[in-house]
Order: sequence, then structure tokens, then C-alpha cells
Amino acid sequence: MQLDKFTDYALRVLMTLAVRAPARVPTSEIAAVFALSENHLSKVATQLVREGFVTSVRGRNGGLVLARPSDEIVVGNVVRAMKRNDPVVACFGTDKSCLILPVCGLRTPLALAQEAFFATLDRYTLADITRSQGALGALLEMRTDNEEPRQHTH
Repeated sequence: MQLDKFTDYALRVLMTLAVRAPARVPTSEIAAVFALSENHLSKVATQLVREGFVTSVRGRNGGLVLARPSDEIVVGNVVRAMKRNDPVVACFGTDKSCLILPVCGLRTPLALAQEAFFATLDRYTLADITRSQGALGALLEMRTDNEEPRQHTH
């Protein structure tokens, strides 16, 4: 399985908030750190709030903060919520137009693989994936305007 950018960005937001907790972190700051579109990251943040992972505080000292402790946020739940039930293949969704669908032997292995993917992610919390908070914190520091954007990959 491959994570879409929306889910990837959601995980980056959560990891940043976990490392910076209990501070409120503006979406604009997270966008700057990862050299991402603030508009797109705002959509990600809105979905994280809607799903109950993050709380948003408006105003001058506003920003995002984790809605619950990082050891209570399961990575599998985040990925499920952010992927919005995107199927691994079209026939798992509403598209039933494939000619071989009635006799396809690939559906069961793909369904099992998808279950295994989520089962693995369900074994990890946000706290687990941010254990090296010192090193993560150093990488996630707000960069100054004259610095080149950093490329972060997982």
C-alpha cells in the first residue's frame, strides 16, 4: 500500500505536534518547516480536527495541539481516517466494471494484504514513532526565511 500525500502530511503534522507538545503550533509554521502549501496543510489540519486527533485554537496565540496524549493516538486509526476509505484497488470501492471481477483470484490476497498493513500500523502509537524527540525536535525547528527548504521523507 502507498500512503497518499494527504495522509503523509497528516502524520507529519501529528509528529510535529507530539514533539512540540504542549505548545500550540500554527499551521503556517508546520507548512514552512516542511516547505508545503499552507492552504493544503490547512485542509489536512481541518480533517485531523474533524477526526478528533487535533484541537485547533484560533486567534493571536492560536495553533494546533494534540487532542489527546500521543500514546493514545494509534497510527492505524490515523491512516484509516485520513485515507477516507480509499480502496486499494478500484473493485474494492464502487467501481465494479472489471470484466474478471466475478472470478478474480486477486481480491482475497489484496484484502488480506490491506488488513495486514493496518494490523501493523495498529501496533504503533504516535508516542512510539516520535520516541527520538530530541533529534526530531532539532529537525523540526522553525527555519528562517533565508534558509533553503528541507526535504523530509519517511
